[in-house]
Amino acid sequence: MSTLIKWFPDRPGMATGIAIMGFGGGALIASPWSAQMLSSFGTGHSGIALAFLVLGLSYAVFMSLGVLLVRVPRPQEAAADGPAAVTGVRVSAAGALRTPQFWCLWIVLCTNVTAGIGILEKAAPMITDFFADSSAPVSASAAAGFVALLSAANMAGRIGWSSTSDLIGRKNIYRLYLGAGALMYLVLALFGDASKPLFVLCALVILSFYGGGFATVPAYLKDLFGAHQVGAIHGRLLTAWSTAGVLGPLIVNWIADRQKDAGRSGASLYTLSFGIMIGLLVVGLIANEFVRPVHPRHHVPAPREAADVVRQQPESA
Repeated sequence: MSTLIKWFPDRPGMATGIAIMGFGGGALIASPWSAQMLSSFGTGHSGIALAFLVLGLSYAVFMSLGVLLVRVPRPQEAAADGPAAVTGVRVSAAGALRTPQFWCLWIVLCTNVTAGIGILEKAAPMITDFFADSSAPVSASAAAGFVALLSAANMAGRIGWSSTSDLIGRKNIYRLYLGAGALMYLVLALFGDASKPLFVLCALVILSFYGGGFATVPAYLKDLFGAHQVGAIHGRLLTAWSTAGVLGPLIVNWIADRQKDAGRSGASLYTLSFGIMIGLLVVGLIANEFVRPVHPRHHVPAPREAADVVRQQPESA
C-alpha cells in the first residue's frame, strides 16, 4: 500500500483499490485451485501436505517477483499533489497512535467491516430463511449464486468506490458507506422479505460498501498522516478489521440461534441483528465526522528540515 500510494500520489484511492481488489480476486482463484488439487492429490494426509507444498512454492515465486520488481519511486517521480503533500504532513506510526484521528478511523473501519461481514458470513442461509415461507423459496443453487454475486460486489466496490473517493474526498465517501449502509440495512429489516430483487440489491450495495471501505482506508490514512509511514499505520489500523471479523459473525449467528430457540423463523431471525448493525453504522458515521487534520505537534520534520534544525542549533560549550 505504501509503495503504490507513492507511485500514484494524485490517485491514491484508485491505487489502493486496485491492490486490495486482489484480496477478493485471490480468493476466486485459490478456492477452486485448492479444491482441484485435493481432488487430484487426494484428501488424505499426503494429499493435503502436497497441496500445501504446491501452494507454498507458488506463493514463494510470486512474492520473490514482487521483491525484485516493486520499487519506491524517485523523489521527482513521486512529486505529490495530494492533500498530505500540500500540507507537508509527516506523522510516524507511533505518533499516529497518539492522535484522535487514528482511533476515529479505527471505529469507522470496524463498524463498516462488521456490517459487511454480517451479510457475507451468513449469506446463503440468510436469503434462504428470508424467503422460506414464500411461494417460491430460494434453492441451494440460487443461494450459492447469491454468494457469488456478493463476492463480485465486494470486488467491484473495492476499485469503484475507492476510485470515486479521489473525486469526492475520503470523508464524503465514508459518509456514503456508513449512512447509505445503515439505510440499506433498514430497508432489509422492514421490507427484505417482500421482494427478492430488493433483498439482493440491498445486500449487493452493503457488500460493495464493505469492499470500498476496506480499500479506501489506506488513502484516508495517507491524507491524514502523509506517506511517511502509512504502511505501518495501516497495519495497526487493520486490528479494527480483525475485531470486525469476530464481531460480525458473532452478532448475526448468536442472535439467529437465540431466535430459533425462541421458536421464530424466516426474516425475524435477523431483525434484531440488523438493528444492531444500523446502530454500529451510525456510530461509525459519527466517528467519521470527528476526523480532522492532524495537529502539527504530531508531525515529524522532513529529513532536510531536521538537518536545518541541527545546523541552526548553537554548539555546546
